[in-house]
Amino acid sequence: MLDHLGIQVRDLDASIAFYDTVLATLGARRMLQFPGAVGYGSARPDFWLSPAGEGAGHESHIAFTAPDRAAVQAFHDAAVAAGAQVLHAPRVWPEYHPTYFGAFVRDPDGNNVEAVCHAPE
Repeated sequence: MLDHLGIQVRDLDASIAFYDTVLATLGARRMLQFPGAVGYGSARPDFWLSPAGEGAGHESHIAFTAPDRAAVQAFHDAAVAAGAQVLHAPRVWPEYHPTYFGAFVRDPDGNNVEAVCHAPE
């Protein structure tokens, strides 16, 4: 059901140092790093850190696994029908990997919720 999870942190450098250390004991490591985002995992990045904005509240990022691209589109369409704000319409995200197909919306509490399919078309 869950594909990956992201949290916002007050001090990204301090959190990177902490998670580099503690997640290594569980067989995980820092796998990807972009400006403002760090992904940890063992086979693929499934736990992400990003900095909290100045004076902003913390939002969570929750990604649900979709069995295929049609399910990602259905998730997006259902979210729009339910009144969700669209953050990113369904598309391929090659910066993650060549077949990463995801859609991102805000839930009623402002969290970033995603459906993602990793399979090729």
